[in-house]
Amino acid sequence: MPYVYILKCRDKTYYTGYTVDIDRRLQEHQEGLASKYTRGRTPVELVYIESQASKSEAMQREYQIKRLTKAEKQRLIEQGK
Repeated sequence: MPYVYILKCRDKTYYTGYTVDIDRRLQEHQEGLASKYTRGRTPVELVYIESQASKSEAMQREYQIKRLTKAEKQRLIEQGK
């Protein structure tokens, strides 16, 4: 099942991505292997996750979330808890 997720980085910025294996992907982020953006911002914390019906939907949702402002992302995170 595809997931869209938001990580809070060490510098308090947010990173949004999608994956089909959240545990593996989070480990890759922690090890600095997943993305150039999070590589220098570890440790990261998983603060939001939502499942999607397909990879295509997950990619579309990732794009939507990436376009949000930091304040809008924070509201999304709070609503998801």
